[in-house]
Amino acid sequence: MQGYNPSIKLNNGVTMPAVGLGVYRSSPEDTVGAVKAALAAGYRMIDTAAAYRNEAQVSQAVRENGIARSDIFIQTKLWVSDYSYDGAMHGFERSMKKLGFDYLDLYLLHQPAPAEFERTVGAYKAAEKLMAEGRIRAIGVSNFSPAHIERLMAETDVTPAVNQVELHPFFTQKPLIDFHKKHDILTQAWSPIGGVQRYWREDAKPEEDPLTHPAIAALAQKYSKSPAQIMLRWHLQLGISIIPKSVSPARIIENFDIFDFALTAEEIASIDALDTGKRGGPDPEHSDRKAFPFVIED
Repeated sequence: MQGYNPSIKLNNGVTMPAVGLGVYRSSPEDTVGAVKAALAAGYRMIDTAAAYRNEAQVSQAVRENGIARSDIFIQTKLWVSDYSYDGAMHGFERSMKKLGFDYLDLYLLHQPAPAEFERTVGAYKAAEKLMAEGRIRAIGVSNFSPAHIERLMAETDVTPAVNQVELHPFFTQKPLIDFHKKHDILTQAWSPIGGVQRYWREDAKPEEDPLTHPAIAALAQKYSKSPAQIMLRWHLQLGISIIPKSVSPARIIENFDIFDFALTAEEIASIDALDTGKRGGPDPEHSDRKAFPFVIED
């Protein structure tokens, strides 16, 4: 089913593809080729961020590919160094200058920054205004807990359309997913195949990495798929949007070839059971300018 990509309707009526390409940790040199390979394979959503420092290369790839801008869902994120109302306005303009587009499909606050939450609220209010002006089609957050979202919703007007969070078979975040469903917030998974489990270690045993875990390997053998494809399919069947990252054209194509099989309810439950409750990435409770002191330059 090459080129097929189901769409998901957000809580404000905007539709987005369920599967996109993530470009976290993709160098500027690699980003153009990765995005072009993804678009050629059928992807129609690209996830970047100011902090990734490759927004311009995403734009270059989209422009050189020849597909209409209206057919591609572009999302980027505001970094914590630009939190506050005025800071967010400036950060948005900086990102749009790098992207070179007239509008953005989805704009996310990259971290909750709980120690400076008044700045977080100010940044989100700026995003609300930009959406009201038609410059952004949907707004949301990233790495927020239920408590962070409840606090944000109490002080703003627009319920986030998306919360992009670490989510993979070793960190399933079921309470968070349940909270999202209650408030009609889409769960989007970064590191959906557990890459965050490998970024800082090279000595993991097979059972310590979801990509090599025996339970997932067995399902891969059954369906003649890769372990990555099994995990990505698991996400989709749970109603989760996914943005797997790769700069390899072969892997990019492989990660998109997940629409010709379906896991059974029992198999989904067996993957759910791999949850360790331990995140591999940073703790959002400590995601502020002190923890991440770098600044996005103009």
